[in-house]
Amino acid sequence: MMINSLFIINQTGEIFMEKHWSSVVNKSVCDYFFEEQAKAPSPADVPPVISTPHYYLVSIYRNNIYLVAALQNEVPPLFVIEFLHRVVDIFTDYFSECTELRIKENYIVVYEVLEEMLDNGYPLATESNILKELIKPPSIMRSIANTFTGDTHVGSTLPTGQLTNIPWRRQGVKYANNEIFLDLIEEVDAIIDKSGTTVVAEIQGKVISNSRLSGMPDLTLSFVNPRLLDDVSFHPCVRFKRWESERVLSFVPPDGHFKLLSYQVGAQHMVSLPVYVTPQFSFGEGSGKFTVRLGPKQTMGKLVEDCKITIPMPKCVTNVNTTATYGMPAYDPVNRIVTWNVGKVVPQKLISLSGNVSLTTGEVPEGNPTISVDFKIAQLSVSGLKINRLDMYGEKYKPFKGIKYITKAGKFQVRS
Repeated sequence: MMINSLFIINQTGEIFMEKHWSSVVNKSVCDYFFEEQAKAPSPADVPPVISTPHYYLVSIYRNNIYLVAALQNEVPPLFVIEFLHRVVDIFTDYFSECTELRIKENYIVVYEVLEEMLDNGYPLATESNILKELIKPPSIMRSIANTFTGDTHVGSTLPTGQLTNIPWRRQGVKYANNEIFLDLIEEVDAIIDKSGTTVVAEIQGKVISNSRLSGMPDLTLSFVNPRLLDDVSFHPCVRFKRWESERVLSFVPPDGHFKLLSYQVGAQHMVSLPVYVTPQFSFGEGSGKFTVRLGPKQTMGKLVEDCKITIPMPKCVTNVNTTATYGMPAYDPVNRIVTWNVGKVVPQKLISLSGNVSLTTGEVPEGNPTISVDFKIAQLSVSGLKINRLDMYGEKYKPFKGIKYITKAGKFQVRS
């Protein structure tokens, strides 16, 4: 058995859902997880793999909840981590978002989906379109009907795709208009020092597809510069040998949303950050103050949007008062985090955040906080990766033209 049990935990440490396969694992095993959680500087910094006397705990943190898998036997941890991320993606597809509230509202459907995704602890059905044939997505009318009839969301027939050599796609799909949408999403992950010099930088990207094609379409996707891609991971539908020999993606896509591939562009390529951040911190006996200035750099004529700055304050901070010339700042006294939602970074406009900090008597922070900056730029590929063409072969199919495929998001940290 690969996964014995799955525990879903919120930020306060409440195990609000647990699912077991074969045998029940006592939830007291999560005490080892809570110990590591208490030591972690932030919720996302909990070690993904924790060894206990009888079990291995493998966890991920997404949308303010933890998914913790208990394994009795040693298993490649990345295999389990990938499965847990797939669980969150499936729940997002079913309930529009994977949060504590949504899971509690749909307990029965969640249990039924998890039962189908794993067979005796091993992954079985992990494609959204196949699972939706097995377990119908929740709706108000279906819930009312099930209440009166006593039925469940479980389908009465086996999905047609399960009986073929293409288990990720159901048979008999028909659309009035054949179309496919591609989003190329890149994330810049970098660390820069207070002088603006880049310490480390890399680009992680993925191609997300939404396929609405009839029948069994056979597609080929080529890039202008495929040699940029490192550490590429593919959806099972991709024919890997074709990629190895020709650097062309050949595949029969699933129906609906799916991640076609993910990749990484190493630090050897130049990474130009589109915004600059200059922080200044000053801490003394009992008080302190800070100023953070923000502005656009090289954006190739594109607008920086959804910019958000997060400043985790030291533990000795008791209160923070903030003012901003632009955007909406806020302070969370429970987690000691200053959040500054800037939104659009407008060129030639003074954008700054200042604050006064109250400290515990007799304590002074050892160092300055590390600032995290998140942003988005539409229709821009930082790595320079470009899609050459997308062709679909078949009796009635022609090559696609005019694809809108580039979207870019990023984040970086400033060590002040």
